[in-house]
This record gives sequence, C-alpha cells and structure tokens, in this order.
Amino acid sequence: MIRPATTDDLPLVRELWNEFEAEVPDVPWREDDSAAHLASLDRDVADEVVLLAERDGEPVGLAIATRKGTELGFLDVLYVRPSARGGGVAGELVREVVARLREAGATVLELEVLASNTGARAVYDRWGFAPHELTLAAHLDDLADRLVPPAGPTFGSVHVQTDDVGAVERAVVKVLPRLGRTAGTTVTGPRNGWVAVHDELCDREPTLLHRLGRELSYSLPAVTLAIGVEEGVAVRYNLFDRGGAVDEYLSVPEYRGELPPGDVVALGSNPRVVARLTGADPQQVREVARTASAPADLPPPLELVARIAAVMGVTEADHGWKGD
Repeated sequence: MIRPATTDDLPLVRELWNEFEAEVPDVPWREDDSAAHLASLDRDVADEVVLLAERDGEPVGLAIATRKGTELGFLDVLYVRPSARGGGVAGELVREVVARLREAGATVLELEVLASNTGARAVYDRWGFAPHELTLAAHLDDLADRLVPPAGPTFGSVHVQTDDVGAVERAVVKVLPRLGRTAGTTVTGPRNGWVAVHDELCDREPTLLHRLGRELSYSLPAVTLAIGVEEGVAVRYNLFDRGGAVDEYLSVPEYRGELPPGDVVALGSNPRVVARLTGADPQQVREVARTASAPADLPPPLELVARIAAVMGVTEADHGWKGD
C-alpha cells in the first residue's frame, strides 16, 4: 500500500530518510548537509509529496518529491528497504508521485543520481529518464596543471596525393560538413603531386585534422597525409591509404604522459611504408623522423615538421590556416 505521510509519521519518515542517506556514497569534497535536509522533513510532509510504502502493515519505502516550479517536480528521495527490493515497490512509489504531481499541474519529473550508481541508473533508464544536464567535477590541483597555456602553437594541414585539385575541392565540400565545418578552408596546389588542404578549425584541433585526413583518403580514394605541430612541442603525422591508417608518428611520444613501451614504439615512423606510399627515401625518413623522450633532443618543431614534409615531397606543412 502507498499512502501519504502525515505529521504523526515524522519519526518514521526520519528513520527511513536516515537509512536512505546511509546508502548514498560520500562525495568527499562536499560538506555534509544532512542535518539541514533532516530538519526540513516536517515542512516537506506538510507542503510537498511525501509517500510511504507498506507491506503487511510494515513500512518498507519512502518517496519525497518537491515542486521546483509550475511544471517541474523533483524526486528528492526514493528508498526501499533491502528486504522489500525487487518486488516493484519503487515503481509503485514513483507512479503515485507522478499521479500527484500531474494533479498539481507538473509536466516533468527530474532526479539526481550518482554516475557510479549503475543499478539505479539502469532502473531510471528503463522508466524513461534521460540525461539532460551533467554536473562535472575536477580537483583544482588537476585543473591548475592541465590549464597551463601551451608552450607554442598548434597547427596542421592535410595533403592529398593527386594532381586533381577539383576532385579534392569537391571531396572537401562533402566531408567538412560531417565534421561540423562549413567555411574557413583553402585548397591549394598541386605541388610535387600533392594538393594541400588547410582548414581553420582542423588547424587547431588535431583530432579533427586526423579525421579530415582519413575521410578525404576514403572519399577520393587516395593517399593522404595529416601533419602538424601540437602545442609547440611535438610533431605528429598520420598517413592514410584509401581510408586506412597505415602509419602514425609522434616526435615526443610521451609528451602528454607516460605510455606503455609498445605504444611508444608504435608512434615511431615506419620508413618502408612512408617510402612505398610517398616515394621518399627510407634512409632519409629514418634520419629525419626520429622520436625522443624530450623536445630538446630533437630539432625545433617548426623545423622538424618542414623537414619531415620535405622528405615526402610535401610543401606548405610548416604553417597553419591563414584565411582566404
């Protein structure tokens, strides 16, 4: 049976609320405000939706919902004692909450749940609740470390192995809207059998730059090279053939943090693949596209990116998008 709580039920409501609160994992950086919530229960019983669930005359569950506006209700508490779980009590409580809020004119019910509470989230998903706002948290010390301004510029470009500029232009028009881009792009060349693509957004977002290289390689199809400098520290390139990634290079593999040894090795250049796809001399690739544990052990990034591109016969890789 589901029934509304009365002032006579306040001791029981407090008891169930304390049981509910004891099961909520602590969020270490938040102050304990349980005393204030406990003190407000008498007001909730008088003015809000406070429901008790009983089985065979024994209290087994509690739901508290409050109004947050003319159309919005908020499910503050939904609790079922362990001995009664799995029997549909929670659903019965929420159905009654919904009925009473609808009678009062509400049209939406919100609730909060910890991301780590996968069991409750699965139930709420089944009932039709969906995320519409996320609360994110970060330790200030971590933020301070991550928000340090980059040491230098981030830029990049994509180079397509073809002399057909028109085909590249048409492919760019089709591909960029899928990446959220509609303007701020230049297509130049051909030079040495390569057509260069510079894009305003991809220029400063390496992830999008690599996607652009892959998409153009698949669409044309052709060999493409996405190459650039990241934060004035490292040079990265990705080489694609007909949409498939065939070689990836990062001059300082661990500049963002420690990696497994195998990943460090994988981020070294593959001279044979580069030679096969670009016509570069493999020995020159080995000499130029080296990796190191620190940027100081390599040529300056602006010089290094130009040297690597030149070995492959590519020009215009040592600068970013400059506008129309």
